[in-house]
Amino acid sequence: MSGPHIGRRLPRLEDRRLVTGGGRYTDDVSLPGQAWAAFLRSPHAHAQIAGIDVAPALALPGVLAVLTGADYLADGHRGVDHIPNPADAVRPADKAFAPPASGPVYNRRQLPLPVDRVRHVGEAVVMVIAETPLQARDGAEAVVVDYRPLPAVLRADDALAPGAPQLYDDAPGNLCFEAHHGDADAVRQAFARAAFTVRREFRNSRIVNAQMEPRSAIGQFDAATGLHTLISGSQGVHRQHLGLCDALGLPADRLRVVCPDVGGGFGPRSSLNMEQVAVLWAARRVGRPVKWTSDRSEAFVSDHQGRDLLVRAAIAFDADGRILALDHELLGNVGAHTVSYVPMANHTRVLTSVYDVPAVSLRVRAALTHTVATGPYRGAGRPEAMHVFERLLDIAARQTGLDRIELRRRNLLRREQLPRLSPMGLPYDAGDFPANMERVLAMADWDGFPARRAEARARGRLRGIGLANYIESPVGAPRERVRLTVDPEAQAVEIVAGTQSTGQGHATTFAQVVADQLGLVPQQVRLRTGDTADIAVGGGTHSDRSMRLGGTLLLQACATLLQHAALAATEVLEAPPARVQRDGHRFVADDRRSVSLFELARHVARHGRPDDRSVRSLVAEAEFSGRLPAFPTGAAVCELEVDPDTGTVHLQRYSAVDDVGRPINPLIVEGQVHGGLAQGLGQALCETHAMDDEGQVLSGSFMDYGMPRAGLIPPLAIALAEDPTHGNPLGVKGGGESGITPATAATFNALHDALSDHTTGELPMPATPLALWQAIHRPGTDQETACHTTPS
Repeated sequence: MSGPHIGRRLPRLEDRRLVTGGGRYTDDVSLPGQAWAAFLRSPHAHAQIAGIDVAPALALPGVLAVLTGADYLADGHRGVDHIPNPADAVRPADKAFAPPASGPVYNRRQLPLPVDRVRHVGEAVVMVIAETPLQARDGAEAVVVDYRPLPAVLRADDALAPGAPQLYDDAPGNLCFEAHHGDADAVRQAFARAAFTVRREFRNSRIVNAQMEPRSAIGQFDAATGLHTLISGSQGVHRQHLGLCDALGLPADRLRVVCPDVGGGFGPRSSLNMEQVAVLWAARRVGRPVKWTSDRSEAFVSDHQGRDLLVRAAIAFDADGRILALDHELLGNVGAHTVSYVPMANHTRVLTSVYDVPAVSLRVRAALTHTVATGPYRGAGRPEAMHVFERLLDIAARQTGLDRIELRRRNLLRREQLPRLSPMGLPYDAGDFPANMERVLAMADWDGFPARRAEARARGRLRGIGLANYIESPVGAPRERVRLTVDPEAQAVEIVAGTQSTGQGHATTFAQVVADQLGLVPQQVRLRTGDTADIAVGGGTHSDRSMRLGGTLLLQACATLLQHAALAATEVLEAPPARVQRDGHRFVADDRRSVSLFELARHVARHGRPDDRSVRSLVAEAEFSGRLPAFPTGAAVCELEVDPDTGTVHLQRYSAVDDVGRPINPLIVEGQVHGGLAQGLGQALCETHAMDDEGQVLSGSFMDYGMPRAGLIPPLAIALAEDPTHGNPLGVKGGGESGITPATAATFNALHDALSDHTTGELPMPATPLALWQAIHRPGTDQETACHTTPS
């Protein structure tokens, strides 16, 4: 198969291995002499730990050790610094939120086992090590903890209220930080002269991260060498390495972190989890490898969760329906530990979306609560921001009688206005926002909808249609490294990269890039990742960064490799450089003698590289530290029917246009869009992490958590709009979050359209059949809410 391979719909090279059971995940790994860990978890959302009696557990057969937070501290270790406030989207040295008027941005280290209080249901309190998994569980159940229950607070707005239960003495009022952006005076003036305004409050629900592969970790310590090893699925071994060295006081060269195959990441696997710290610590304590694998019940109360943002927003228009200003107030529920402020940072950056917004005022606050910590979850703040803006536009259209599409047409940024610095400081460089919208409207047959609605009405169904435009701003860890090595015996080129896949098909897309550069076929390119022993630095996979940064480095490394190869070719062919040309992976002298890349690698192995005889392999490396901004964009239309008797939603069709820049493999991009879309529809219609007023989990299994199933997903019409960014040489923007970013907005706009004769109140998220039935039969009214800048 000749090139070019970039842009080709190549089936994934790794799929045969994965779908035939050839994958090797953490729980598939067992080490000689391995023991097992189990955790006793808190039944309370908030309680003082008055005492822990480990004796009954130690008396049980097979139990090797029972460890507490006091033991951890006694060994001289400290809590994990999650680094929750990562750098700015464009400038790597800046923080997302600088120390604001409210004081320093709060960041508290997290211990793997607490010593004084528990702060959410499911928090690990004691770790038991035993010969078998069941003996470890029996031991955990035998531990007696004397809890003194305390009042708990679960919602962010409740946590900031006067008199709310406090999580930490050094975080008064449970406030992590408060930040302000934009021009509040300009927004006030715009609202004062506006022809009409819209205000509303939106609660973006909390969801769990239901990865296909539950979390697992194996800790190992070699007393002879002093080497610690962690084997665990993650979204980046180097971040795990950094956090573990810091918490356990290990020199960098005394720790190796290995990531085998991973069954899903979606953001929460980017952070270091406490169980990973605990098994590595325990392995040194007991002198044996220690393994732990989560079950689903544990995952529902311990895996980092997503969303849970409250937004109060107002938008002002002139008499022609042009946007004058946006007033935005964002409150994030951080949970019990300061794992990540990324969702709020991402939300902040993109909140004006693809529209021309002259003035913005933004207030951001983050609150601690007695819930599982939240962190990045696919899209991480961008879907929430798009939801708010697109709902405001539909509400404004309804209140003024303007056509909702025409209202958007009047306010979309046009191609000729680019490049443009957004009000939040993002350098939009490429994209045709109006064209994306018009294309998806045609794909969805928007103009034909009235006839379909009438037909549905005749059948007793409420039919609605909704549109959402979107943009996102990929960021991600700024440092990445790749290494290419030509293997003459295997007739292949090996890539070693600092990023890694959690199921995105990197082995295929990376191979397509390198194959084109070196004149090979993708099957001759192999990818190796997920081991700190193989490569010194890397940023892992998240935020559409792997191809954006890794792909750029692949081009650089290929160029360097070809320079080395060309030099070796002049030596082998005994011809000056000017008389040697490259043809695919062969170098050809003007007398037609030639030598292949693999023959050159064999020559270098025997004689050394001509410019440095100490180098005995044909190898090239590239490393980057910084930001490569890009802005994937697009539009989506959702069409659905609601059964008024039951509130049941029947999704009829879903159309999307996604501009991911230059798609390396459109087949893989479409798969990513499908996956993200399914997650977005799940949050819109069925997923939510439910708790009672005491913080007890009401949706702790797949029996009572509304995971979307295949039957929920309607026929999909997906198109790619290739509009490369100028920010990197491949022109890629990223497609991992395209599907999910407009999904809840398009779906909720369709739901409100369907129920337009019954309610104007904001529907809750998720819009369950019960919620819709109540909206139809017990209609509410518009919710006007005051923002921090504009008068109510």
